[in-house]
Amino acid sequence: MDQFFEEALTQAKKSFQEGGIPIGSVLVHNGQIIGKGHNRRIQRDSVILHGEMDALESAGRQEAAIYKQSVIYTTLSPCPMCTGAILLYGIPKVVIGENKTFLGSEALLKQHGVEVIVLNNQECIELMRDFIQKNPNEWNEDIGEEVL
Repeated sequence: MDQFFEEALTQAKKSFQEGGIPIGSVLVHNGQIIGKGHNRRIQRDSVILHGEMDALESAGRQEAAIYKQSVIYTTLSPCPMCTGAILLYGIPKVVIGENKTFLGSEALLKQHGVEVIVLNNQECIELMRDFIQKNPNEWNEDIGEEVL
């Protein structure tokens, strides 16, 4: 398993252990992790702290050239909000753990020339399926759907 994807998965598990949604992400520039995070919407009572957003936040302010030379790893297909941040900062490549439990805005990323790699990692799939089955209300809230 790629070391960067492995860290994104570690971040997802960390979120789960904290009582949050198991999605993790890392931002990598020149072979170094410059930001990592996990979904903290529940933990921080936040409306925006998805895994990718948390990873970008942890990277801090960067020059535009840094983002344009970076890769973002995420355990789940990016939602429209996270896709927007990826496009805004011109991140050219996204490595996705899985898109079976949720297909985000991958088509939009590709439409804008972003390289999208989907691993369909079984551990990510099982982690999300288990969470969604046990926590449908929190999951629906996270993706902007009406709570059941």
